[in-house]
Amino acid sequence: QVQLEESGGGSAQAGGSLRLSCAYARGYSAYCMGWFRQAPGKEREGVAGGAGRYYADSVKGRFTISRDGAKNTLYLLMNNLKPEDTAMYYCAAWRDGCFVLTQALVSRWGQGTQVTVST
Repeated sequence: QVQLEESGGGSAQAGGSLRLSCAYARGYSAYCMGWFRQAPGKEREGVAGGAGRYYADSVKGRFTISRDGAKNTLYLLMNNLKPEDTAMYYCAAWRDGCFVLTQALVSRWGQGTQVTVST
């Protein structure tokens, strides 16, 4: 059984929008969850997530994270996309430290979904 499964990635033009989804197994209902991304040649970084709905400065005002418990799905709505948003996006889950967004606490990763933004 797939624990975390992302979908919704793809290509978009600058200024466009995409919505990522992460379907998670029922056992993750009580987990903290968030989104990370990794661009080629760069380290993985936190984008949005945690109980405090942390957002990276680079995406504030453009990205919105939400969670539908009834559907066991985490979302990331990305508006006003920029070429620098191009990366592999990962859904992540962790048990402790819900008010921080750091990969050091992540206990489960999705397989990732590619987002490519062109000018």
